[in-house]
Amino acid sequence: MIMALTLEHINTAPVAEAAAQLDGLYEHSPWIAEAALAQRPFRSLPHLKHAMARIVHDAGCEAQLALIRAHPELAGKAMVSQALTAESTNEQNKAGLANCSPQEFEKIQAFNAAYTAKFGFPFILAVRGPRGTGLLRQEIIATFERRLANHPDFELAESLRNIHRIVELRLNDKFGVEPRLGHQVWDWQEELGAFSDPGYKEQGQLTVTYLTDAHRAAAGMIERTMLGSGFDEVNIDAVGNVVGRYKARPHPSPLPEGEGEREGEGVKTLMTGSHYDTVRNGGKYDGRLGIFTPIACVGELARTGTRLPFHFEVIAFAEEEGQRYKATFLGSGALIGQFNPAWMDQKDADGISMREAMQHAGLPATLEAIRALQRQPSDYLGFVEVHIEQGPVLNELDIPLGIVTSINGGVRYVCEVSGMASHAGTTPMNRRRDAAVAVAELALYVEQRAARDGDSVGTIGILNVPGGSINVVPGRCQFTLDLRAPNDAQRDALVSDVLAKLDAICERRGVAHTVEETMRAAAAPSAPDWQQRWESAVDSLGVPLYRMPSGAGHDAMKLHEVMPQAMLFVRGQNSGISHNPLESTTSDDIELAVQAFQHLLNQLATEH
Repeated sequence: MIMALTLEHINTAPVAEAAAQLDGLYEHSPWIAEAALAQRPFRSLPHLKHAMARIVHDAGCEAQLALIRAHPELAGKAMVSQALTAESTNEQNKAGLANCSPQEFEKIQAFNAAYTAKFGFPFILAVRGPRGTGLLRQEIIATFERRLANHPDFELAESLRNIHRIVELRLNDKFGVEPRLGHQVWDWQEELGAFSDPGYKEQGQLTVTYLTDAHRAAAGMIERTMLGSGFDEVNIDAVGNVVGRYKARPHPSPLPEGEGEREGEGVKTLMTGSHYDTVRNGGKYDGRLGIFTPIACVGELARTGTRLPFHFEVIAFAEEEGQRYKATFLGSGALIGQFNPAWMDQKDADGISMREAMQHAGLPATLEAIRALQRQPSDYLGFVEVHIEQGPVLNELDIPLGIVTSINGGVRYVCEVSGMASHAGTTPMNRRRDAAVAVAELALYVEQRAARDGDSVGTIGILNVPGGSINVVPGRCQFTLDLRAPNDAQRDALVSDVLAKLDAICERRGVAHTVEETMRAAAAPSAPDWQQRWESAVDSLGVPLYRMPSGAGHDAMKLHEVMPQAMLFVRGQNSGISHNPLESTTSDDIELAVQAFQHLLNQLATEH
């Protein structure tokens, strides 16, 4: 039996011996591990992995290309001639590539030829996948075809990211490490992903909107998972939130003489959670990762018989995305007393009111029951949330976890520019009042102005010429503005400049415009002491600390209005894409998120 490596051995062995033990991680490229060993001691395997990834990053393009070209083609000549390394043989066999049908083999060979001709290096894919147990051949072929359309610079980076994932899995093998809790959470995500609304499920798409049958089934699965993980109380509340409560250890409070003691009096609660509804044709991890990560923590507490000195409340919020009804953050908003009674009479695309949907779901459908959900902030220590990043930053830096410094504040507008429709052939260029060109000029300015701040963002997500024709100068152009920044002052400065620019463009071009504000959300900076707790947790794992704002909105924004909050981001795969079926993360990164959450709970326990 081969003994697994230990980090202590790698940290203390002579360089040549340690390098030999790490051989085979990067295909035919021992120089990477050798260079990384100069940074010993390593605090953890993620620390070692990151050190090697930075060596590759700093080595330059030629060395990176040489590393990629050291890898074999998928199901290529090296596999057929049995010339693969032992590691590559194991990985390609696990993915079933040795058992390709003639048609599959022919397709992969055609892709190999096209890919090499376009990019000049072989297609690299971590075929053991996000859970480490192997992708299906159909998934491999679909990924191959999709990535053939990428830009060469992007594909170079994507190839390197896949190489680092291959190395992570090989490190696990060498050190005998398995992300047990990460696998558990990953499996729960897959199980929950089986529920989808009609019309989407048949197409293999994930869509779960508020109080549909799929939404109710998802709530039931979460409820069963909480009960099976050792929660003391689990219920579905009046807006469809799934609420699990893991009670504190007995904590007697002093009472007047002769009245004895009551358990739990004066004990506060830590709240966490995220949403389980999805956008249409969305991903499996947005929101849901923040539900299952703390459930795994409770499972470990219950398994070891450990109680915390505070109650731990995990909430799967029923609605955050605003897809079926215009009631964004309904689930978390109800807990802070923000439920608009007018929402009950809203109707979805099928003419079903929210009140009717609630009744169909078996909820009370009364304002009294909903208002009773409001929490008393003084009963709570705070709110923390784990969330997939929904962006490319952590993936590009090869960092698994990020510390959220603030959730961006945002303002949204629905706008229209009105000019003069006229004949495209007979109207001279200097006599046009083109509404669409005015908006196009503004779009370029939004891009430039937001970039000036570094972390502001601006988007014109909808641009429409009503009744437009190929041979008519546009007389009207409808568009939206979405402007966000990490703090309100920065956001307001961006808004002021963009609206002033719109005024100036329209005046110069002789067109009119209207602007209607449809949403304004304050920025939600992380509470410093809670952000510090996340930083301490991440640092304890030997993972580099990376602080970043959140450009997306989260349930934490609502809880921020009444209690301190802080968030932890988890790296996404596929360049961090989100609101998309390609949204993904690995069981290794999930494992780190669970460990970070466990550390936060332990740290908080020592403080109380």
